Amino acid sequence: MPVTHFRVRWPDAGESRCYSPSSVVREHFAPGERYARDEFLRRAREALGIASERVRARYGFACSQAMDQLAEIERIAARFEPGAEVTVLAFD
Repeated sequence: MPVTHFRVRWPDAGESRCYSPSSVVREHFAPGERYARDEFLRRAREALGIASERVRARYGFACSQAMDQLAEIERIAARFEPGAEVTVLAFD
């Protein structure tokens, strides 16, 4: 499982470098794409949930770091209106 980092720009122009224990996030986000906040959250929940389950399947336990990342994404996203756009900048 290749660890994958992805960078996002929030509606206030702030940026975050996000972690996934799996490259599955590449199936849910595309660099340069903008997503309404709620759609971004839906995709992040799905991708990081799948990534965590892949860790569980391989090692016998879920990935707490993926769930911590999701909690951080949700915390930041809560500051913005549902239609505000989040841009996926790149995969590192």
